[in-house]
Amino acid sequence: MSPACQDIFIVRCNCRPLSGKQGERGFGIAGPRLARVSDDGGRQTGYVGALALMRAAVFHEVGKPLVIERVSDPVPAPDQVILQVASAGICGSDLHMTENPQMPSGIILGHEFAGTIQALGAAVAGPWKVGDRVTALPLNACLTCEACAADLPALCPDNLFTGTTPLAPGAYAQFVAARGGMLQRLPAGVSFEEGAMVEPLAVGHHIVSMAQMAQDAAVLVLGGGPIGLAVTIFARHAGARHVVVSERSPERRELARTMGATGVIDPTMDDVAAAFVRHTAVARPHVVFECVGVPGMLDQAIQLVAIRGQVIVAGVILKQDAFLPIVALGKEVAIRYSQAYTKRDFEAVIGALARGEVKPGPIHTSTVSLDGLPSAFEALRSNPRECKVLIRPS
Repeated sequence: MSPACQDIFIVRCNCRPLSGKQGERGFGIAGPRLARVSDDGGRQTGYVGALALMRAAVFHEVGKPLVIERVSDPVPAPDQVILQVASAGICGSDLHMTENPQMPSGIILGHEFAGTIQALGAAVAGPWKVGDRVTALPLNACLTCEACAADLPALCPDNLFTGTTPLAPGAYAQFVAARGGMLQRLPAGVSFEEGAMVEPLAVGHHIVSMAQMAQDAAVLVLGGGPIGLAVTIFARHAGARHVVVSERSPERRELARTMGATGVIDPTMDDVAAAFVRHTAVARPHVVFECVGVPGMLDQAIQLVAIRGQVIVAGVILKQDAFLPIVALGKEVAIRYSQAYTKRDFEAVIGALARGEVKPGPIHTSTVSLDGLPSAFEALRSNPRECKVLIRPS
């Protein structure tokens, strides 16, 4: 997931804004599931029928499990589509958000998803039709700011990440709304489960692309969670000779090996710098990817990286952190932060999946039904054996 998702908390609102300019965006919070009125090759152009309710997992209170409820079906704004969710992923940032006392009650989480188009808003452009298999960038940007003009909607200061606010309910539900401009088609060879993993894989692809890494580079990945594993996959895919992963969990260290790591380190038992040399015969990593997000990790990354090396920060810290600038200065370390992804990252990941160049199957450790989601969600807080848990809500 995008790091920013962990720091977005919007006051609950019962209004129903319209799609269009900034401040007028709507996300189909409530409305009727109505029989499709189709013309124009299967595009839905209107609704007829009675109010219907879908099932969703709803957050209400810190310290309490998600609750399966009946909620109003989403209705597409003019620039949106409605997807029937075939598969959705549980992200670590979802867990973090539900531990924050500022999290508003009533949110439906879930920003990693894939499914089939069930309805299209009147202004959705392109060749889309009901029944198409898709995933989507979970972004709802303003479309008018500097970031949007640069085709970087994830950096839009007014962007709403799907599944982080009542104004953009997420995919822990039978249906979810997505911007038509954010859709990505799933080729026939890419499963819905893989489609639901495109989002976290795109985060990893974007992180690696930020490094401008030499093909024979020796890199160190701090953290072997889903994002660290995605970085491992795409660092090897980009041609890194050595990809060493430092991770506390033995299960995740084993997963890192499966996903292409050339070496793994247990930081609770080994000196990371010395272990990196043993694995690579290289004095220091050319690139350090920080994928943990706890205070002190940036300082460690700077200490570990080579002279004129790069530190790419993907871990999210919601408090003050500190490092000794003279160490970075003395080595002329380049520090970059990676936030989310672009459409190009999604396209690259889907293409690599379709061609069989990356195989993320081992990251997917279990699947649960919507009814099983609340208990599985709580178990993830203390179960390092799991990596990517997928939900089959429909």
